[in-house]
Amino acid sequence: MAENVVPLHKTTNPPATNPPATDTAAVTRLTVVADAPPARPVPLWVRSGRAVRTAVTHERTTTAVRAVARHGLYTFNGGRIVARRAWDGRTGARYERMLRAAEAAGNYEVAQEWEERLQRFRDARHRRRMDLLHSPVDAAKGIAVGTGMSIGVLVALGIVMAINTGHAGDVITPLSATIDFIALLIRIVQVVWGPAVTIGPFLALLALWAVGRQQQATPNWALPANVRNGEGEPITPSIVVKALRDLGVPALARAIKEMGDAGASMLGPIRIAGCGVEVDVTLPSGVSTIEVQNRRRKLAENLTRHEHEVFITLPTAARTVRLWIADSGALDEPIGPSPLVTDETLTADYAKGRAPWGQDLRGDAAALSLYQRHLLITGLSNQGKTAALRALALWLALDRTVEFRVADLKGAGDWAMFDGLATVLIQGPTDEHVVQATEMVEGGVAEMERRLQAPPGTAFPPLIVLVDEAQVAFMCPLADEDKRPYGGSKATSRYFMAARKIHNQGRAVNVLLWQGTQDPTDQNLPKLVREGAHTRASLALGTESQARMALGDKAVDGGAAPNLLRPGLDKGTVVVASDGIEIPAGQSSITVRTHYIDTETATEVAERAKRLRDGVTTLRVIEHGEERDPLADIAAVFGDAPRLVTQDVLKRLTALNEDAYGRWTFTDLRRVLDGTGAEPYKSDGRMVVAHDRVTRALTNRDADGSASAD
Repeated sequence: MAENVVPLHKTTNPPATNPPATDTAAVTRLTVVADAPPARPVPLWVRSGRAVRTAVTHERTTTAVRAVARHGLYTFNGGRIVARRAWDGRTGARYERMLRAAEAAGNYEVAQEWEERLQRFRDARHRRRMDLLHSPVDAAKGIAVGTGMSIGVLVALGIVMAINTGHAGDVITPLSATIDFIALLIRIVQVVWGPAVTIGPFLALLALWAVGRQQQATPNWALPANVRNGEGEPITPSIVVKALRDLGVPALARAIKEMGDAGASMLGPIRIAGCGVEVDVTLPSGVSTIEVQNRRRKLAENLTRHEHEVFITLPTAARTVRLWIADSGALDEPIGPSPLVTDETLTADYAKGRAPWGQDLRGDAAALSLYQRHLLITGLSNQGKTAALRALALWLALDRTVEFRVADLKGAGDWAMFDGLATVLIQGPTDEHVVQATEMVEGGVAEMERRLQAPPGTAFPPLIVLVDEAQVAFMCPLADEDKRPYGGSKATSRYFMAARKIHNQGRAVNVLLWQGTQDPTDQNLPKLVREGAHTRASLALGTESQARMALGDKAVDGGAAPNLLRPGLDKGTVVVASDGIEIPAGQSSITVRTHYIDTETATEVAERAKRLRDGVTTLRVIEHGEERDPLADIAAVFGDAPRLVTQDVLKRLTALNEDAYGRWTFTDLRRVLDGTGAEPYKSDGRMVVAHDRVTRALTNRDADGSASAD
């Protein structure tokens, strides 16, 4: 037998003149037998089966089958729905279902009401049936009387026409015209009857199909792909009831099953609410609201929604939960820009205004009052905490009466635009920056105590002491020379005690503490400090225990769940517990999607705020042990103001360096300015200092110093 041997590997070495014998067992070769029989052909029935299977399982085929089945079932089930409605209209089945539903829900007063309605329906139906016994005779009498009267009227009309025309034949003209009109109607019916009989069934089927299509009366497998996946599926009472039935609460499922088709009696009206719908659900007896709240994810999936698209709150009504169900994907769409950006004429009012913070889930504007309210915002890192806190400060900066003292313990430049707005600006994460921030808060305590000692009725401008990344201060390990720690939560902790003092009494004299912190624990956010805030807001958190630390037990027990927000995806979304924002009745918190203002845009808003003010000299870093130049410091605190009241000069010097100028009086100020040509003078009955005079005195002094050196 002849054979062809084909080597599998290419030989790289040149062939030898006399190649040695090769062991066939050591070299792999592919042997092709020339005389081998051909491969057996695939049987026709196998090929046919494969073709049929491919055709049957093809996407177009399955789509066509689904379409045919869907529209056929629309018509069939539409007929069932119409028949059911007709049956309900003619019998007391509807009343009996509602009666059973009320009994299953444990609402026996409603059950009694439906029983009375059923009895009234039966009485009315009995009277109608008894009337049918007399109706044929009454109908015959009515027809006879009606016909006689009609003929009499037509003859009388003919007589009038005959008298008028003088022709006796006109007596029967109205009667003959009526007969001709009736004959015309008969001919029209004869012409239309044939096509109507032919087209009528098709129109009836079309009507049944429309009813079935409107009710989606077909199995899920026959529906279009987007509906099967829940995309764009509208929320209807039947969908909500089915979702509750399949929630995994035995008592609830049993009660809904006993209600029959009337499970929707548990539901209030489904209302459009922003980018979703809202519905109140009255739970049957034996089912608690916490059982529904604890199954939020399963309820959302039953409603073909993601977990973050369903919110469960507790209204004032007993045994009731309020469901807010977002349109699919609506919460992933960004909200519009802040009014701070779009309206350059916007100003703020600390006492009466509200900060335009964002939108609630219904799409309505969410505005927050900051009047005499301490503020705490917390959340995981990189969720938009600083941006949310900064947006409130930027709005309030548009009120020129408000003073800011800011400590940014992250030091990434997020608050750099407050240079020129804040009288103190500390930026940095080190222990030294914590020391400076602590002394800033203690300065706020000193100002609060000074105001508390003022005569009753004295009005004080707002002072906002703001600490971002406050957890750095609470965790600081340093202690001062008296061995008092800066951080911690003991009575000896300087930052903790300063924060507590402002929380206790600052509100009465408009000295407020705003804090932003991340990942709250008992160590980096002590209980007494977090509970001292009037407005508490939280972005996404990791656990329910953290949510309770951030917002309090009442808000979480009422449905607040910042721990269910999606880190990274729900940036800027905060859950707020405060009396400074409008919260729906019966709820203890509200979810707000805050407007995002980037750093560049925030700088532009800050520049607008600076233009509203006379000019603020910002102390960026508090240096200890530095030798001060009082005259230069006095010139620096003016900013853009042409002159200042001496009391304001002293206040600004204290803000510039409390160690050097905190105890200064008017006598100290006059001592520095005497003999310089910039002495205080009286204007409009008040002692003031002129900026240009101080600048001239400083220039002359420097010039004299240079001449002496020469």
